[in-house]
This record gives sequence, structure tokens and C-alpha cells, in this order.
Amino acid sequence: MKRQVICIHGGETFDSYKEYFSFLKKYKLNKDNLIKKRWANFLEENLGKNFEVLLPKMPNPLNAKYSEWKIWFKKLFPFLYKETILIGGSLGGIFLVKYLSENKFPKKIKGLFLVAPPFDDKNHNYSLADFNFKIKNLKNLEKQCKQINIYHSKDDPIVPFTDFKKYKKYLLRANFYEFKNRKHFGQEKFPEIIKSIKNLAK
Repeated sequence: MKRQVICIHGGETFDSYKEYFSFLKKYKLNKDNLIKKRWANFLEENLGKNFEVLLPKMPNPLNAKYSEWKIWFKKLFPFLYKETILIGGSLGGIFLVKYLSENKFPKKIKGLFLVAPPFDDKNHNYSLADFNFKIKNLKNLEKQCKQINIYHSKDDPIVPFTDFKKYKKYLLRANFYEFKNRKHFGQEKFPEIIKSIKNLAK
């Protein structure tokens, strides 16, 4: 049977519709971002024929609500294999952290991969709204995941590197991968995560 990988993308979230509307008006659209494909789009191609990759499109990623993402995420459950590998990028990362901290996943989690996940919104210039989680619940996440891998780059312009250090403080069993020049991992290739997933699946 193929190994199953589920990858949850990132997004934006706001405390109010007014803030969201202001964001839309000020946002500068970059044509390159409309053309360029990111590493998640190439997961199945790079992992090979022994893997099945699901890339669910979560509700309204430009004004994401945890409660809505939770409903949509649970719709994947009928398609799960006995063991699943979960990946979350940016907001998708903290979504998985919060969900697994508060809920029991219906299948065994072979590995959890978090790419530049926010930890909280304290002293940051953005809000995580209802994506914030309680630190005391992280023990529930650790119990469910056979392996946890977290990736972050020191020059990330979106999620501060201090968040990576916070995960290091509280997730003692996790493996941490530190980079210097990957920014927010807006890249087409991510050989490190491909290698880790393949090794985990052996």
C-alpha cells in the first residue's frame, strides 16, 4: 500500500472583517506568485510512486477561520490510511498543532512536518485570531505523533525565527531543522523534507 501524505497550506487570518478588508485593499499582487509553483505542488512527483499526496484546499485562505478549517479537515477522515504523514506550512502548521493538541486524530500519525509554523502572536505585527493554542495541550500532540519535524529559516520575513525557538522549548521530542536563507520557503524544491519523509516511510 502507498504511504499517504496530507499537506495543509498556509493563509491569512484576522480578528475582524474590517482588518481583512483593509488587507485586501493594501495588498500588492505579485504576478510571479500567480505563476510560480511551490514545493508542496511537487510533493507527489518528488516522493515517487510509493506515495499518495492529498492537497486539500482549505476554506477562504485569505481570511481563514480555525473553526471552518476544522470542519473541512475532518471531511478528509474517510480517505485516511492506517498510517498518515501530515505536513503543515505556515498557518497550516499552527492549524495542525492546534487541532492535534485539542483532538484525537482517527489514525496513527507516522510523522508530523511543520514548515515555518507560527507559535503565537505575542509581540508580532499580526494576529492568529482563533488559531492560537494552549501550550499545556502540546503534550496531547506529542502523544499522537511518532515523529515531529520542524523547519524554519532565520531570514523568514513573515513568521519570526523566535517562534522556532519557542517550539524548541516546548516540543522536546521534535527534530528541528534550521536554515539561514530560505525566507518563508517560497521555493519549488525542498529536498530536505523529501529525504526525511522517505526515511520515515522505510
